[in-house]
Amino acid sequence: MIKKYLSHKEVIYLARIRTTVLIMCCFLTFMQTTAVVHAESEDQIYTDRMALFKKVESLTQVPWYYFAAMDNYERNTLSSSEEEKVISIQFEETAWFGLGNAAKSTKQGVIRQFGGIGKDGNGDGQADPDDPEDILYTMANHILAYGLHKDDVKIALWEHYKRDLTVQTIMNTAKVFQNFGEINLTDRAFPLDTDYNYSYRSTWGDRRGFGGLRIHEGTDIFASYGVPVRSTTYGVVEMMGWNLYGGWRIGIRDIYNIYHYYGHMSGYEDDVKVGQVVKPGDVLGSVGSTGYGPPGTSGKFPPHLHYGMYKDNGYSEFSFDPYPYISKWERMEKNN
Repeated sequence: MIKKYLSHKEVIYLARIRTTVLIMCCFLTFMQTTAVVHAESEDQIYTDRMALFKKVESLTQVPWYYFAAMDNYERNTLSSSEEEKVISIQFEETAWFGLGNAAKSTKQGVIRQFGGIGKDGNGDGQADPDDPEDILYTMANHILAYGLHKDDVKIALWEHYKRDLTVQTIMNTAKVFQNFGEINLTDRAFPLDTDYNYSYRSTWGDRRGFGGLRIHEGTDIFASYGVPVRSTTYGVVEMMGWNLYGGWRIGIRDIYNIYHYYGHMSGYEDDVKVGQVVKPGDVLGSVGSTGYGPPGTSGKFPPHLHYGMYKDNGYSEFSFDPYPYISKWERMEKNN
């Protein structure tokens, strides 16, 4: 048998390959571990929030889903660059500490002396506006000052936020959380049933002429008459009926401060109504070509669904391009 000995260069080359393979294996293991830890961390923060909501509910009898809805609303008005807190509900400093409490003392007695609303929720004698339990307990006391009837809660919310759309959004989100009994609702669906033929591209921002020069505030998804139109998200049906531009349309307010607009539909499902809670995949109606005229006008353009998304940042509501989102939801759905 003839033995072949590796040269010095070959030994170095194989050693480099071995090192590279080991580094890649370590990297992949690290990425998998990181993904698992991140997922666990995400789940944990939802668990921690729900535990806090339920704890304050047991102390005050204020239903947990009101806290959850307020917290969710405020979190979704913040910049994505801000660090996520367990609880995002905020109070004005003057209201919390009291007028004249220049030192911003968190001692419950001092805050009470200066007429502040901050409350000690965990029994440590401090009313800290950065402590989750103190925040929720203070909000519970604010709500209890008005009452627990739904209309009383709406008044309490208006007195705190001073904005009708904010109150409406929070009440809708509370209704969704109450209906499903949880806050970690992250599923999504494509606006049309993906078993049918359809086509779409990014059309947000295109010019439109009917009714005056304006931009197109959505994505057009072309499909045949009658193709099922579905809810993409968890939310509440906020608007139904005829619109001059959108024909038969539906508007859904979701739990992330986003209004979803479905236009040019041929009709609605029989059981869909204003105030109804919906989830991803629920059928709302079907594709049509209605609009651009008085009620019943149809056929002025090929059948398609106009799908628009409008974000509320706590001050104003504005349209943004839905194309990246629906294309992502389409991939998610087909991959599953």
